[in-house]
Amino acid sequence: MIALLDSFLVRAALAGTGVAFAAAPLGCFVIWRRMAYFGDATAHASILGVALSLAFQAPIFAGVLVVSLLMATAISSLSGRGFAMDTLLGVMAHSALAFGLVAVSFLDGVRIDLMAYLFGDILAVSRMDLLIIWGGACLVIVLLWFRWSSLLTATLSEDLAHAAGINPKREQLALTICLALVVAVAIKVVGVLLISAMLLIPAAAARTFAKTPETMAATAVVIGALAALGGLHLSFQLDTPTGPTIVCFAAVLFALSSIGKTLIDRKS
Repeated sequence: MIALLDSFLVRAALAGTGVAFAAAPLGCFVIWRRMAYFGDATAHASILGVALSLAFQAPIFAGVLVVSLLMATAISSLSGRGFAMDTLLGVMAHSALAFGLVAVSFLDGVRIDLMAYLFGDILAVSRMDLLIIWGGACLVIVLLWFRWSSLLTATLSEDLAHAAGINPKREQLALTICLALVVAVAIKVVGVLLISAMLLIPAAAARTFAKTPETMAATAVVIGALAALGGLHLSFQLDTPTGPTIVCFAAVLFALSSIGKTLIDRKS
């Protein structure tokens, strides 16, 4: 097993699968709660986390995680104070990305491959990166597993959650932490600009056929893993950028699922 990790393709495959395991079930809640732009804003803020990590010579994972958490918490706090959610998310998403890019330009004497952070560099994943990715993925899965019932109830109805003794704000915080973790572990694989795609597309494709929340989450994991492995293989064969190719493969799976659903509905 250790010898297998010497292959950059094996490391890349494991990294893509790890991101899929973390992002796919969380993406289901993002869709159910209509939080697509919320994930986008959190992902965009991670560039500022990269800049701060490099400036203070801190681990990239830590910087991205902290800034993503701060962004997600700020959005949650401001959302109920007279701001329209779509407007607030649009302002904060683009502002965070802009501030991050400007901050990167001030880093003297630090070499940074900005394209790798924007679009991912899965082929350069190291063993330590794998440990971080799968560690973060396991944390997300465990957190979702223990909070699953409460999260579903709070997603269905806040009034129903209150009646069941569940605090919707606490469940929102749990999702915020999971989202920040996913952003922190996925930035190396698909980059800032494509993280939201890996959250949304597998879950959207799974929603076409799933009849229960649990089935949708499990199917989304399978579709996300297929997208990661299929996109990696296609990228290697066609010599295309790996992160975008993974997202393209996921989009094709979504299109096929939609076509399949349409054909089934016509026959029935």
